[in-house]
Amino acid sequence: MKNNKEKIVANGVHNYTAPEDYIPPKSEKVKENLNHFMGLKLGFMMHWAPGCQLSTFESWPLSDGDAEWSQKDFTWADKETCKKQYWEANKTFNPIKFDASKWADLALECGFKYLLFTTKHHDGFCMFDTKTTDYKITNSDCPFHTNKDADIVGALYREFRKRDLAISTYFSKPDWHSEYYWAPQFGTAPTRNVNYDIEKHPEIWENYVQFVHEQIRELCTNYGRIDVLWLDGGWVRPDNLKQDIRLGEIVDEIRSTTQPHLIVCERTCGGEYENFITPEKTVPDEALTVPWETCTTVGDAFSFHYTDKFKSGRELTHLLLDIVSKGGNLALNIAPQPDGELPANAVRSLRDLGAWLKIFGEGIYFTKICAPFFEDKLFYTRKDDTVYCFYSYDELPKLPEKLKLKLDFKVKSAYCMRTGEKVDVRHEDGFITLSTNNIPLGGAFFAEGFRLELDK
Repeated sequence: MKNNKEKIVANGVHNYTAPEDYIPPKSEKVKENLNHFMGLKLGFMMHWAPGCQLSTFESWPLSDGDAEWSQKDFTWADKETCKKQYWEANKTFNPIKFDASKWADLALECGFKYLLFTTKHHDGFCMFDTKTTDYKITNSDCPFHTNKDADIVGALYREFRKRDLAISTYFSKPDWHSEYYWAPQFGTAPTRNVNYDIEKHPEIWENYVQFVHEQIRELCTNYGRIDVLWLDGGWVRPDNLKQDIRLGEIVDEIRSTTQPHLIVCERTCGGEYENFITPEKTVPDEALTVPWETCTTVGDAFSFHYTDKFKSGRELTHLLLDIVSKGGNLALNIAPQPDGELPANAVRSLRDLGAWLKIFGEGIYFTKICAPFFEDKLFYTRKDDTVYCFYSYDELPKLPEKLKLKLDFKVKSAYCMRTGEKVDVRHEDGFITLSTNNIPLGGAFFAEGFRLELDK
């Protein structure tokens, strides 16, 4: 998919950079960390901010240029009143049931290997303790500021890191609350972009660049090891209204000091600071040989909605198989409730996915793509001299008597991963055939997995 600055975001969903335009990072430490990160496969993504109390899209209803789709939840008052209440939601935000340890335990139980958390979305509200603005979770006008874990980013990073889970830091390049981005002296911002001419007012833009740099510096200095700096808001880029935040300056500074291994994902912008590409709410049609991560949702939306409907554990398992067989990672978003709890139905689906991964995770984590990648109900991965084949079930588990695999390998033995029992394997007519008629289906769910030991 080609990059197009006019179509970077549609209805809040990002486009993604064409794989053929991918540029690998230069640093060996970054390459090594990127290789490790792409083996983690499953990320626990979370969109959370005070606006969740209003059950709307996060940030987007503030942008009148996106009003047609983003303000449809503004039903209780006129749009200006609704926007004012959104801006001031921090004054009533008090998620007293927030428990970072509980969230980290759930992520570990469900098979997640890293956290991707919104430290700041486009609305500019900081879920971390910054010195750059009072629009933050730790400020005195937010009721939650007296909580021992008021610095939510700090609490989450502490607990996830205790469980050896990696940290991916979501950060929005645009900040609609900043006086240097939507500058009030120029009136209402008509679009999601900066609301003044940067060439005519370079001093205002320079203040914004320094503001962004300092926030990134804080996140990459005050919170321990960060594996990924995940930068959203792809319309903030030099070739769109001169919105150049000079990302290279701050990234190079951080890599030369606190985080030499730092992976950077400047979404949709291409170049040396987009170390992996990020399809959003979609999966590429084919396997990719460049690093990539799909970000999508357990429910319908990234932000919390009381009426959201959630994917089942089976749907999540099949989604993960689709992505991993094509060489990608899955950042799976769950949106916390305003009280700090996680939606029970979403948690149930994640636990179902986790139960499946406890049995079959060996064929998911730290695997590589393996031709023919996928076919019909089959998905393939590989790790050294072992190939993994998964057969996805419908609602009721049922296997054909034989599975014919289009694999160009000599297989010496095959096993059902769920039962541990050996499966008869034959090489015939250009296929590898597994005899599955003796595999008991009691206890089977979502997808069956087979481990194929290759003949060296």
